[in-house]
Amino acid sequence: MTTVFVALGANLNQPLAQIKAAQQALSGLANAGSLRHSALYQSQPMGPADQPPYINGVSMFDTSLAPLDLLDALQGIEQAQGRVRKDERWGPRTLDLDILLYGNLVIDDPRLTVPHYGMKQREFVLYPLADLVPDLILPCGSKLTQLLQLCPVNGLTPLPSQL
Repeated sequence: MTTVFVALGANLNQPLAQIKAAQQALSGLANAGSLRHSALYQSQPMGPADQPPYINGVSMFDTSLAPLDLLDALQGIEQAQGRVRKDERWGPRTLDLDILLYGNLVIDDPRLTVPHYGMKQREFVLYPLADLVPDLILPCGSKLTQLLQLCPVNGLTPLPSQL
């Protein structure tokens, strides 16, 4: 079993419902009893500003899936929830699931880069990640606590937990 961290984001087609459905779907990939979720947050979109805000979170679980098999499974969840991949980078989407960390592996594959290439600068990844493991040290040696000190909150807002 390997512990993985997956970022979740959505800003179209009832984004909160999209995230909740994705969290439920992740239970099918997780070893029994290992799935945990961060708080959910609203964030400003990266890229084009003429799109709705995002709902973001991070899930953590143990899995027996190999990295590319996990990627395929996550893309299957995205597709099942209506994700249509377009060439537009950082555009609006029904659901985005990204592998942030896969155990302590460093992966540089044409289909998958782990640790996720942008996670060190993204408040909507770092703060939810800290909800789960505040003292996390990334495979490259970066400490989450130090990354948080360098990362502005940028309007990131926790959603009420009763949602």
